Amino acid sequence: MSTLYAELEASGWDQHNSTLLLARLLFLYFADDSGMWKHPGRPDQFQQFLLDGTTDETLASDLSALFEALSHEQRRADLPEEVRAFRYVNGGLFTDEFTMGLLTETFRAELINAGDFDWSVISPAIFGSMFQTVKDKKSRRHGGEHYTTEESILRTIDPLFLTEFRQRLSSGWNDRSQLTKLHNDLGRVRVLDPACGCGNFLIVAYRELRALELDLLLRQRELDLQDKGKDYAQLSFDVTGDLKVRLDHFYGIEIEEWPARIAETAMLLVDHLANQRMEQDFGQAPDRLPIQIAPKIVNGNALRTEWRELIEPTPDVIIVGNPPFIGQYTKTAEQTADARRIWGARYNGYLDYVTCWYALALQYFGDVAGRWAFVSTNSISQGEAAEYLWRPIFEAGWRCRFAHRSFQWVTEAPDGAAVHVSIIGYDKRSMPKATLWTYPESGKGDGMPAEVPNINPYLLPAPNTFVSSSTRPLVSELPPVTKGSQPTDGGNFFVDADQLARVRADSVAVRFLRPFVGARELLHDIERWCIWLEGVDAAEIARSDFLTERVEAVRDLRLRSKKAATRAKAATPHLFDERRQPHASYLGIPRHVAQTREFFTAKRLPPEVICGDANFMVEDADGFALGVLSSSMFILWMRGIGGRIKSDLRFSNTFVYNSFPLPPISDQRRRALVHAAAQLIEARAEFPRESLADLYEVDRIPEPIRRAHAAIDSVIDAVFGVRPDATVEARQRLMLRRYSKLTRQDAPDSTLFDDSEFVEQ
Repeated sequence: MSTLYAELEASGWDQHNSTLLLARLLFLYFADDSGMWKHPGRPDQFQQFLLDGTTDETLASDLSALFEALSHEQRRADLPEEVRAFRYVNGGLFTDEFTMGLLTETFRAELINAGDFDWSVISPAIFGSMFQTVKDKKSRRHGGEHYTTEESILRTIDPLFLTEFRQRLSSGWNDRSQLTKLHNDLGRVRVLDPACGCGNFLIVAYRELRALELDLLLRQRELDLQDKGKDYAQLSFDVTGDLKVRLDHFYGIEIEEWPARIAETAMLLVDHLANQRMEQDFGQAPDRLPIQIAPKIVNGNALRTEWRELIEPTPDVIIVGNPPFIGQYTKTAEQTADARRIWGARYNGYLDYVTCWYALALQYFGDVAGRWAFVSTNSISQGEAAEYLWRPIFEAGWRCRFAHRSFQWVTEAPDGAAVHVSIIGYDKRSMPKATLWTYPESGKGDGMPAEVPNINPYLLPAPNTFVSSSTRPLVSELPPVTKGSQPTDGGNFFVDADQLARVRADSVAVRFLRPFVGARELLHDIERWCIWLEGVDAAEIARSDFLTERVEAVRDLRLRSKKAATRAKAATPHLFDERRQPHASYLGIPRHVAQTREFFTAKRLPPEVICGDANFMVEDADGFALGVLSSSMFILWMRGIGGRIKSDLRFSNTFVYNSFPLPPISDQRRRALVHAAAQLIEARAEFPRESLADLYEVDRIPEPIRRAHAAIDSVIDAVFGVRPDATVEARQRLMLRRYSKLTRQDAPDSTLFDDSEFVEQ
């Protein structure tokens, strides 16, 4: 398909006509190999037509004649016999406006080669990824497109509705009335994917519901055989007229014509496969040609389409999908405008673009108790964004029916995107119990499901509590943390290794040479140098050619900035844009650490080491802050509610640190914590050649360091009143309860979870 598309592109075909042509060809290939033509002796009717009824010179006109025949029941008499022999197809696929362009000799050769492949062995569910190879990765990224794997689709639709229907089939296996009720309920189901792409969600959902319906019909026939005998069942059971799961019960909205066309075509093909299975089991199946029922796929922007005009909301409507993955900082101006319009007064810049689909699902259902689930970037249940998304969901009466916590997800495409996602489903029911899948911290591997009383906004098995950012710590015992200094210099304040000799030979510049640490340098002990000119006057700078060059380069860079605030800083080009360097020793705190870290890693630094804005810092004369940050409780708080970069843990002073609900600590316990933090510093000093990253590598933490952390944990656990054997979930719930109390939120229902066995009495 990629080769065919490239030939069309080279021949000057536009997007609309090339899209429609390839969709038609896909249908014809599949019809050849799946018995759709019902032609005696020539099942591969289209391939034979290509070989015998076309030439290199006449291919365009030959295909035009074929398309005309396929779209008309009454054919012109002057059409070639091999064209008039095709069955009448009908449907928009062959009737929509189409302009035939130039088709080359190479195109015909590739067409014939493609026909030699058995297209019936390809699941329509992977057509999306097959056609994804046609578009370049950059254009897909711009649109936030990631075609969904069948595995991820089943992770979504199984817990949302399929498992429930299967369980009803199993429990009603010998009860004819229950089977009839289930069959009627299946017939009322409507599925909408408002970001349908190539239709993968709709295809798999239709296939699975048809398979479930077929199992039900087979069971009903078995019961007929048992009750009334073989002859009755054969005479009276005409299943072709009894199908209730129909193509026109499935709806999609897709912004691009290309995937929308593939979705329409693939749904017709998966329906044909379902009918083939029915024919195998019952000896009969509906003949779908000419096409009279089809899914409703709208080619348009889902954020500007009225979903209710497509299908009225009822309790039987199920919304599923994989909306675009576009982060808060990568939205276009148009996408930001859409997000502001949709969220209205509730808009917040932390909300990713995908959350617009959540807002529209809320608007669509209103008071109707349907159900819905999306594959989304994991950020929607992390950090500050969680409150802004989840509060209106809970206020509208929805609960989290199921969730797959963050995992690494790869699409079906050869260069498939590797992103970290969550899958979350909602309903307004109390049953079944919520199911939460938890994955390894790396995001790779299988998820472990567990039934839980409640799933909260951070996808934790805990009561619903919202954590908010704050400009100062929630508890007075914690010293304030600030961000490091930000240069905004284009690299001009930094001195590379090959420039060190020049600076050290410069009697002026060398006096202002300072060690510099960002997060990478802090964690990996990497040497880096910068020029720090705080308090230095212009005359002193003018005495050094090196300093003069660098300062002028910073001035030029800032003057060219699109930001007025940055241009204003061109007036002080010798200074870092933002300066917060302490005058005493301080604790350097990396903004990000690996998700596999057992403990958070901060480090004491002298004041002459300049701390960059990839770190945070806190003045910590006695080591109290080091003790708190190095505790298991702190990293579990961070892991539970904090934001992430992919799956790595993100530290935030206003959100993670300031919200940490540390209980009041006695003088005795404070001294014990300070002593344990000193032990940690001494233990690390035993390994002077090892960086923090080396020392805290998974399963390789040296015993002296592990003992120091155990001493820290014994103090912090006692402060929280939690036993050493408390589970991760119990610890996180305990902290959320304390946070809820400190922030005077409505007391969460303590009867949902019983953690009393983990709390010291």
